[in-house]
Amino acid sequence: MSEVVVKASEVAKSYVRGKESIQALRGVDLEIKKGETVAIVGRSGSGKTTLLNLVAGLDKPTGGKIIVDGTNLRDLGDRQLTNFRLKNIGFIFQFYNLNPTLSAAENVEVPMTLAGLPKAERHDRAIELLTAVGLQKRTSHMPDEMSGGEQQRVAVARALANRPPILLGDEPTGDLDSKTTKALMDLLRSLRKEAGMTMVFVTHDPLVVSRCDRAIALRDGKLVQELSRSEIEKARIGTMENEVLEGVY
Repeated sequence: MSEVVVKASEVAKSYVRGKESIQALRGVDLEIKKGETVAIVGRSGSGKTTLLNLVAGLDKPTGGKIIVDGTNLRDLGDRQLTNFRLKNIGFIFQFYNLNPTLSAAENVEVPMTLAGLPKAERHDRAIELLTAVGLQKRTSHMPDEMSGGEQQRVAVARALANRPPILLGDEPTGDLDSKTTKALMDLLRSLRKEAGMTMVFVTHDPLVVSRCDRAIALRDGKLVQELSRSEIEKARIGTMENEVLEGVY
């Protein structure tokens, strides 16, 4: 049996805005196995980014539990969560979130600095990763000297800096054209094979969904459908009605 690295059990999340209570998640059950690439889809407000943030340890559920790589995240304090994320989670943001005052290599070094790695090791690792994403000639360039696709590849290199077993992405291709999206997803798939990573992406992009092993759909805070790789392929050619790809394809 494949190892389960993410397990959500009856996960609920509510927010209070003024006098109103908003239920973002309503009893979500989910398992993700080691080495899988999973897409989370759904309309705006369905709860997909909330779920991703809970898996990342950026927020805590108000009900249920999330176990990531054997750790119940609700049991961790703020400092423990920070350390857990540094060691276990790589996160790719939609709009890169690069520091505009740092070079590509320096941006990649940031998580390693936080993890306390020596300067020489940080530098060597940054160059190694930027080379892996095809930016060996851009290591000293600033973000505003690079295209959107290049900045996103820097963001990918940064997410991989501490060799995390889990890579998460919130609309990681949302600002990219189709050619750059295909190249990025092919790169991530190759890196996944080499490192044995588990990858989870919140996305509206059909190109991302088509390159995942599994896709799940959220609606009104609930998991309403799940498709395997073969079912995704069938859905793409219009042979089945499904919630996963509604509003995506």
